[in-house]
Amino acid sequence: MKVILLERVEGCGALGDVVSVKDGFARNYLLPRKKALRANRANEQIFEVQRAEIEARNIKAREQAAKGGEKLDGSSYILIRQAGESGQLYGSVSGRDVADAVQAEGGKVERAMVVLDKPIKSLGMHEVKIRLHPEVSVTITLNIARSQDEADRQARGENIIAAQFEEDRAQAEQAQADMLEGGAGSQADFGEG
Repeated sequence: MKVILLERVEGCGALGDVVSVKDGFARNYLLPRKKALRANRANEQIFEVQRAEIEARNIKAREQAAKGGEKLDGSSYILIRQAGESGQLYGSVSGRDVADAVQAEGGKVERAMVVLDKPIKSLGMHEVKIRLHPEVSVTITLNIARSQDEADRQARGENIIAAQFEEDRAQAEQAQADMLEGGAGSQADFGEG
C-alpha cells in the first residue's frame, strides 16, 4: 500500500514522502495513529494544502520533545529485582518497567518510547535509549540490583558479581586453611585414651 507520511517514520521515510509499505503496517499502525495518509489524488491535494501546518506542528512537537529530553538525557534510575547467584534476573526488565521507573521520578515517558534491542536479563548498569520523538532520542542508565546497597556499589563502579565470587572464594580458602590447621578430625580434638 502506498502512503504519504505525515511525520518521520523509522525505516520508512521522512515527512511528505510517498512510500510503499505492507498493508498490515499501514492499516494497523500508520493510519490509526495519524502518521500517514493513503496515497491517492485527493489525499495528495489535502496534504499539499496542509503541508506548512503539518511541518509547523512537527517542528513544535520536536522542540517540546527536545526540551523534555534535556533533563532526561544521562539520568540514572535504580530498579531492584530478584536475581540468582550469577547475576541472572528471575525474569527480565521490559519497556514497561523502564517507563514506570522514569515516571516514578517525574519524567514523561510512555512504554512505546523505550527502545530495547534485547530484554535486560542481568544485574548491572545498562544504557537504554528513549525515543521521545521520531527525531529526538536520549539515553538513560538503568542500575539493576538486588538491593539498594548493591545499587550504590554498582553506581560507584564496582562489579558486584565479580566481588561476590571473590568473597566466596576467599571464604572457601579460609575454611580450607582452618581445616588444615587442626580443624575437624585431628588427634587433638579426640584426645588419647
